[in-house]
Amino acid sequence: MSTFRPDFLWGASSAPHQIEGNNLASDWWKSEAMMPGMEPSGDAVDSYHRYREDMQLLADAGLDTYRFGIEWARIEPRQGHVSWAELAHYRRMIDTAFELGLTPVITLNHFTIPLWFADEGGWAGDTALERWTFYVDTVMPILTGVEWIITFNEPNMLSMMIKAQQMFTSGDMGDWVSPTVEDEPDSGRAAMLPDPDPVIGRRFIELHRAVRDTIRERTGAKVGWSIACLALTATPGNEEKLVSVRYDWEDLYLEASREDDFLGVQAYSSQAVDENGLVAHPPHPDNTLTGAAYRPDALGMAVRHAAEVAGVPILVTENGIATADDTRRIAYTEGALAGLADAVADGIDVRGYLHWSILDNYEWGHWGPTFGLIAVDRTTFVRIPKPSLYWLGQRAGAHRQ
Repeated sequence: MSTFRPDFLWGASSAPHQIEGNNLASDWWKSEAMMPGMEPSGDAVDSYHRYREDMQLLADAGLDTYRFGIEWARIEPRQGHVSWAELAHYRRMIDTAFELGLTPVITLNHFTIPLWFADEGGWAGDTALERWTFYVDTVMPILTGVEWIITFNEPNMLSMMIKAQQMFTSGDMGDWVSPTVEDEPDSGRAAMLPDPDPVIGRRFIELHRAVRDTIRERTGAKVGWSIACLALTATPGNEEKLVSVRYDWEDLYLEASREDDFLGVQAYSSQAVDENGLVAHPPHPDNTLTGAAYRPDALGMAVRHAAEVAGVPILVTENGIATADDTRRIAYTEGALAGLADAVADGIDVRGYLHWSILDNYEWGHWGPTFGLIAVDRTTFVRIPKPSLYWLGQRAGAHRQ
């Protein structure tokens, strides 16, 4: 671990909709009530009220960074109506992180949007630029002192989700499927969801660039976005197909990151590409609770490719495994960190490692997959730290010595 830089960040990540609970004004809250087979988020794990306890557990374990998001649907529950109380809430979260010695990494959008904005057409609509810049201008005053700001979480996945929603609405797609869970073991998520639409992807590039420089100027923070990196490989004879598939899924967004201050890399598994595109993970006893292949080496692969294309410093903003076996989580993370250390030793500029996730949480329509370093009783909301939390904290402490 001595290959990591002295100021390397060690921590964990979260998304507001997945942990806060009762995000009543968001598009996802409505979808949960309407989509067949979709479990509701409900109270989630009540981190809206228990964020200090969650941060304290991170700090007590020896970690120094917490990535969390600001929920636009709380800030602006109706178009043009700003909740000053919610702005104050998220500023208290930032201040609490500082108080506990944690570096806050702030995400401005993590998939969800206000329902009123979705009804206007959302990211694909004519008002997207105006609504997005208003929201960002509104939250910037509470970001004083924050050093790391992520505009969009996984715009490539958002592009795919928007395309899938359009197909679902038009009747060209069957039942709703989670963007992160492979429900059908014989077909898999890769066979059920469409490739991201590059037209929508370019809209996100426009929106990202529209606010990046302003955020830098007004906050002094480093600004970037986080990309879902799939660590793609070609099956024999399909190298050209890999190039085209990877462009739509990743490289369009990685190339757009070249003027950013950093790039958030999010990697969990590796996936093959054949003549038809992404190959679904076949059923296997080692597959994770999301149906993904057990591939701790994916992080090193993803970081190397992302750094080669984007050419900016890397911050690992998500990496983890959905498993009920915490010893397996530790083994996976050990392998992932080893691959990351090898990449750093080869000269790649990596600024930190943030594990996904801090808590077992709502997994976009499902409660089954457990990624957390901390378990939660969803009735009492009692937090139960897992051995993996302390193991990661010890790794961070060993690095600092």
